[in-house]
Amino acid sequence: MDKFVSIENVGQTFKTRKGPFVALRDIDLQIAEGEFITLIGHSGCGKSTLLNLLAGLATPTTGALICAGREIAGPGPERAVVFQNHSLLPWLTCFENVYLGVERVFAGSEDKARLRARTHDTLALVGLSHAEGKYPHEISGGMKQRVGIARALAMAPKVLLMDEPFGALDALTRAHLQDELIKIVAATRSTVVMVTHDVDEAVLLADRIVMMTNGPAATIGEILKVDLPRPRDRVALADDPAYHRCRTAVLDFLYRKQRNPALQQAA
Repeated sequence: MDKFVSIENVGQTFKTRKGPFVALRDIDLQIAEGEFITLIGHSGCGKSTLLNLLAGLATPTTGALICAGREIAGPGPERAVVFQNHSLLPWLTCFENVYLGVERVFAGSEDKARLRARTHDTLALVGLSHAEGKYPHEISGGMKQRVGIARALAMAPKVLLMDEPFGALDALTRAHLQDELIKIVAATRSTVVMVTHDVDEAVLLADRIVMMTNGPAATIGEILKVDLPRPRDRVALADDPAYHRCRTAVLDFLYRKQRNPALQQAA
């Protein structure tokens, strides 16, 4: 597998009043260009910490992270982040929220007409052309999250990092946006790393599922390759034995092996 993103012997320790707290240890993972990775594990296993390291929002205590041949030393436009909270600026329209990021990244190389076209195209990609002139308080939670995804995609990132982007949404909206994300990733061929607590979401979306051990000192316990053909249809997968095998493997790791770590060590 060609290494597009490489996480090499990464550890993260935080200083606390009670002394050092080891959040992550010995993280080694290679991600291919265009691959969709989901990170899953119980609360406190360092999923978001690892995503923040990939985003350059934090610096690892040990090891190194590399993207497209360059060490990650801070935030950069080649890595865009979508958080659970959409973080839209309420005084700007949907178009203006996306345009703000586009202008910051491309203003030095593109004229205003091209910047506006890029913004229009990205909002169309997430199905929000009709809402360009609306303000955040005028649209639904699912639409706000789509604006957040559009804002990230508009910067043409090499890697899309997503921290439970659908976690605060109702089940039907979440399912709809999962289906939309499948189409968007297929169209953009993005490399994606996504944190989730949802087993079904992980299996539906991922090429590989990275399962984290319990914290503190969490690490990668198992990696599951999801051999399901694309494009994926959630209704068709409901009766697919391969889908259920993947789902069972993740549940077994989370609710049997992580309740009894000795089983993980013996595996």
